[in-house]
Amino acid sequence: MKVLVTGTAGFIGAAVAERLLARGDEVVGVDSVNAYYDPALKRARLARFSDHAGYEHHEFDLADTARTRALFVSTNPERVIHLAAQAGVRYSIDHPNAYADANLTGFLNVLEGCRAVEAGHLTFASSSSVYGGNTKTPFSERDAVDHPVSLYAATKKANEAMAHAYAHLYGFPTTGLRFFTVYGPWGRPDMSPFLFVKRVLEGEPIDVFNHGDHQRDFTYVDDIVEGVIRVHDQPAKPSEHYDPGMPDADRSSAPWRLFNIGCERPVHLLDYIEVIERCTGREAIKNMQPMQPGDVHSTCADVSALSEAVGYRPSVALEDGMARFVEWYRDYYGV
Repeated sequence: MKVLVTGTAGFIGAAVAERLLARGDEVVGVDSVNAYYDPALKRARLARFSDHAGYEHHEFDLADTARTRALFVSTNPERVIHLAAQAGVRYSIDHPNAYADANLTGFLNVLEGCRAVEAGHLTFASSSSVYGGNTKTPFSERDAVDHPVSLYAATKKANEAMAHAYAHLYGFPTTGLRFFTVYGPWGRPDMSPFLFVKRVLEGEPIDVFNHGDHQRDFTYVDDIVEGVIRVHDQPAKPSEHYDPGMPDADRSSAPWRLFNIGCERPVHLLDYIEVIERCTGREAIKNMQPMQPGDVHSTCADVSALSEAVGYRPSVALEDGMARFVEWYRDYYGV
């Protein structure tokens, strides 16, 4: 089928586009290739599949309402996977308008595009950040997410609500996936796996926030892609068990669902650094720092709902995934 994938120069978007093309789908990709981090890395990701006969690329900002609508109308995708966003928790502290433009206006334009072409399913990226200040773990989709601790998290929570409104009003299926700390080859340079490996290999100190008292549910990119594709292939349906008198937070009478997608095996930050040391053969120089604004103490995904719905099970352990990432990093940067 013809699938519109947004964010195809991004870490997850590029991997999803490759997977769809490999199985014979036609992919229409769009990405602004902005300078939030190195555009050369983004273009190198695109180069992996941009000459594929089944790929059509468009380069502009989804906050451009007229161009986004024109793209939907001219390409008429059957389904949409929306992965483009302004990412990063800490960046949102100093650049709030970028998040309003990309994550709110851009998402609204995608919803309007889906409505215009009567898309058969919208699968979109949310984030574990929506759980905010919650301390009960593992995080469940049925948990309240009323206390975001960053603007980034607030925009992702807004996306979930906006998608529900459109599913309810116009009847097209929407499914949100709450990603948990994705890492792997071709990863994002602003995330800790990339930053830590880079600095350890260069012999530079790494900033260890909250003095290492963190836990993260690190999820290998191949596991994420597998989950995205499985969800994409099974459009959301109204829940037969939804009771408006006792509403669940993760399901609805509309064709709308939310799922966690993670590894379900949280790792303490200091143990994670030890894994990097083993994979690089270098000792990390740790610069202990206090908790940063917008950070959360721990993340841990309950993926039982996703497993029940589409058979998702993460399969790549941190040791194996980090070894693959370090191998890619050494090869790509020649170190």
